[in-house]
Amino acid sequence: MVSKPAPDATRRSEKSRRAIYAAALSLVAEVGYPKTTVEGIAARAGVGKQTIYRWWSSKADVLLEAFLDLAEQTAREAGHDTAGYEAARQGTAGPGTPVDETAVDETAGIPDTGDLAADLKAVLRATVDELLDPRFDAPARALTAEGVVNEQLGRVFVSRLLEPQLQLYVARLRSAQDAGQVRREVDPRIALELFVSPLAQRWLQYTGPITYDYTDTLVDYALYGLAPR
Repeated sequence: MVSKPAPDATRRSEKSRRAIYAAALSLVAEVGYPKTTVEGIAARAGVGKQTIYRWWSSKADVLLEAFLDLAEQTAREAGHDTAGYEAARQGTAGPGTPVDETAVDETAGIPDTGDLAADLKAVLRATVDELLDPRFDAPARALTAEGVVNEQLGRVFVSRLLEPQLQLYVARLRSAQDAGQVRREVDPRIALELFVSPLAQRWLQYTGPITYDYTDTLVDYALYGLAPR
């Protein structure tokens, strides 16, 4: 009698994890964050809720990891660097955990070719691709809307998803300061909002088209103001 090979537990776990990611993102896009439950995610993914609780402590944790995974997939498909998403994963220590700026890998995520404008434009173009991806757009809007009225959720997603990636811009701008491309007295954390925040507002409020030309122009305008006098 020929014995059957033992099931590959690693492959099975990865398949379940992928199903949970997909279920969480589709569910929050359809019914919103308040009505999304661990039980609902489990039912849609075809797993027991104990499976979810074995890997995550809450639906917010599931959604956070699902978003990071989706963003990394989108970047990879577009041929962009995905190291920044790994840095964001490393910054997700727990709900409300402050970001340790010294823990961010300054070599990850944003290239440093010596041409600050080109580097920032490349990263923002990758962000445009992500924002225009239907897989990202609907669940991101649902969570962003909930974060406006649910302060605790908003803080969790800012500290664990957004801020680790913003710190990559901080690192790149500091490198530009060292190279004499940005004035030394400029606060990089404030400066990055000159090109990141307008893009986020335009996407969220539909105030204009999201295009490469738009983000390229944001970078040109911002660096004009940040350049040494």
